[in-house]
Amino acid sequence: MKKFCFAAVALLAITIALPRAPHAQTAQALPIPSVDSAIDFPNEHEMPDPNIVYKIVFDIGKAAPKVDDVNPGLMVISRYYNTLAKGGVPADHRKFVVVFHQGGTEIALNNAAWKARKDGHDNPNIPLMRSMRAAGIDFRVCGQGVLGNKFDMATIQPEVQIDQWAMTTITTLQLRGYIRVGM
Repeated sequence: MKKFCFAAVALLAITIALPRAPHAQTAQALPIPSVDSAIDFPNEHEMPDPNIVYKIVFDIGKAAPKVDDVNPGLMVISRYYNTLAKGGVPADHRKFVVVFHQGGTEIALNNAAWKARKDGHDNPNIPLMRSMRAAGIDFRVCGQGVLGNKFDMATIQPEVQIDQWAMTTITTLQLRGYIRVGM
């Protein structure tokens, strides 16, 4: 009996000391394939909870520092979305809305309009935004920003919904239970 108890305690100690098993999804199965998830490490705390519905409105009001860079906010949002997926949070529990306004309004432009405003440079955000949209992330742009910048509404990417005003979108979503994260 002593040998059995010793073996059981030893097995338990080894199990506790080993790193956690990989999360529910592998890198190959991430919903946004061009972006990694957060890196796992031993004894990490506050992991994604598959029982929580993550209702988040992301507020992007700034452009990328360079014309050819993807907006850093889009990268962070994608990484977080993939981290939740990797952590076992079901797709119907990942409710993300990205709102573009102020200096971030132009992110919503299609490639032709972007090129016309940016000396022939392509809109670097479009491929990632299409992957994000395919994964289930919604995009909105401030209609007041579109009007104020004199953007033709027809030049807004089809993946992006034009709302009346970012302020209305963000506050309405917050009143519906979304939390706001500024980028």
